Amino acid sequence: MSTIIGVDIGTSVTKAVAFDGAGRARAAAVRRSHVEMLPGGRVEQDLDDVVTGVGEVVREVAHALGGPPDAVALTGQGDGLWLRDAGGRPVRPAISWMDARASELVTRWLADGTIRAAYAHTGSGMFPGCHGPLLHWLQQHEPKTLDRAAVAGYCVDAVAQHLTGRVCLDASDATLPFLDPRTRRYAPEALAACGVEGRADLLPAPAAPGTVLGLDGRGARLLGLAEGLPVVAGPYDLPACAIGSGVRAVGDGVLILGTTLASQVLTDRVDLDPLAEPAGMWLCTPDPGRWLRAMPAMVGTAALEWVLALVGATTADVDALLTESPPGARGVHAFPFLSEAGERAPFVEPSAQGRLDGLSLATGRADAVRAVCEAVGYAARHCLEAAGLSGDLALCGGGTRSVMWARLMADVLGRPVRIPLEEQVGALGVVSVARASLSPGYEAPPGRHRVVEPREDVRPLYEDGYERYRAGLATARAGWGGRAR
Repeated sequence: MSTIIGVDIGTSVTKAVAFDGAGRARAAAVRRSHVEMLPGGRVEQDLDDVVTGVGEVVREVAHALGGPPDAVALTGQGDGLWLRDAGGRPVRPAISWMDARASELVTRWLADGTIRAAYAHTGSGMFPGCHGPLLHWLQQHEPKTLDRAAVAGYCVDAVAQHLTGRVCLDASDATLPFLDPRTRRYAPEALAACGVEGRADLLPAPAAPGTVLGLDGRGARLLGLAEGLPVVAGPYDLPACAIGSGVRAVGDGVLILGTTLASQVLTDRVDLDPLAEPAGMWLCTPDPGRWLRAMPAMVGTAALEWVLALVGATTADVDALLTESPPGARGVHAFPFLSEAGERAPFVEPSAQGRLDGLSLATGRADAVRAVCEAVGYAARHCLEAAGLSGDLALCGGGTRSVMWARLMADVLGRPVRIPLEEQVGALGVVSVARASLSPGYEAPPGRHRVVEPREDVRPLYEDGYERYRAGLATARAGWGGRAR
């Protein structure tokens, strides 16, 4: 059976996995990427560093295979702003999706109706780390940078251009914040609302589903593979994880318990409700008649890592700590909004802040950890409700390595969760897309998974906890300057 290497270019880690035709992983490699955390909440990455990491992991996997793969498929982080010149060279460091430099601008746009005006034409909310605010910010502060750029793209298409010499933007990446997901064309009204209609020429048109590229000489040398080898770029990591997790039926969803807490539900229609909370997005999928209603929150494993560092523990201690503290965390409650860019789903609030309440001298470090984990669960439940989950739910991401946190999530959500046995579902998902692009009519085999059932004895506690979370969030949003929902 043919072997395809799937590459998942995360924010801090790049992973490559070779899958055979049955979806079995045959070899894998991992490299860390450097993320530059700068004053003022600025977060940037070096495209050359990212590309070097891609080359290293692909070479390692190809060597382990003992021969070349039949294709390479790319997925990775979305949003942010990866500006390049016509040759694909960066004109400045890439601005990460975690960046907060445009937070004040987003706050102003929320108040003056700018974001709602764009939302009416795209169904996509905005947050500081997406194209709309970042392009506007650069237009005000670095106009010469934009003048030097030919492409305002994303991570996956930036790497693909380096490997193939072609600009190929997947429609999923293009979704936020200017794309009308129904037509897969940019909405001029959204560009105008953000005041960047004069930069529309920087936005590549989304590629047609099924587009296949080929390694050029530079890409072949980087990967150590033959020139002309097929390359498929996209979808980016959120929809790739949905595909790799086995989301197939309308109403089914996936929750990614990673750096981003990403909730997605498969749908066969787009509802651009002008009265809805202007948050989330309708992600285009490789099937033009299907979309993913996505609510990617800024909370996630980063919140867990923060509280672990606070109490002097590590991820190796999570299961023991969650076992030590009972459901409800002995009355300790949390808000997990720790990103300097605030929150982006299921509401947008750049000034959102985290909180630990109910502390006393009797509080132990395990209670603080459980309270944060439960709060992430409540945030996930809020996002899934906003996304319209009505069917089965898959749970994936690094957080699922903790048996106790996975059980906690099922308990807080009050529903069974299917956890894929293949951890690298993003790479698996984009490999499935590559197979369908290379062999039309291909259908991915059903993946293997385990099911975690919620415990009935804790259901009342978590129902009450969720109501308290939502009520406290409404009060907090009024204090942050947002509108309570």
